[in-house]
Amino acid sequence: MSRRVLPPSRVHPAIESKVSGHHADVIDEVEAAVAKHAVVVVGMAQNPHPRRACKLLTAKGIEHTYLEYGSYLSDWRKRNALKMWTGWPTFPMVFVKGTLVGGADDLAKLVESGELTTMLGR
Repeated sequence: MSRRVLPPSRVHPAIESKVSGHHADVIDEVEAAVAKHAVVVVGMAQNPHPRRACKLLTAKGIEHTYLEYGSYLSDWRKRNALKMWTGWPTFPMVFVKGTLVGGADDLAKLVESGELTTMLGR
């Protein structure tokens, strides 16, 4: 899969560090969680879809880690950095064994098809 990303040659050197370091701490935190846990849900307060994903996982007895970054009224820049990093436009962002699998609807499809169980090696 490839997605369009502005090549570094088209980023002016004066802003290169700002682009590459934009909320790197948040990205590092998510990467660390994804490396440590089999299932990670990244979400935000006030959004029902991250809660739906977590409820589905809990109902299926699947242990998961939840990371929350603000709400509709706060921390949008942190969430924007995550969106730019993953290329995924909405929350939640669900990671299984290090792979971004999409959002709550995508997770539900994986559960329904049995693919999530396969991905987790159960």
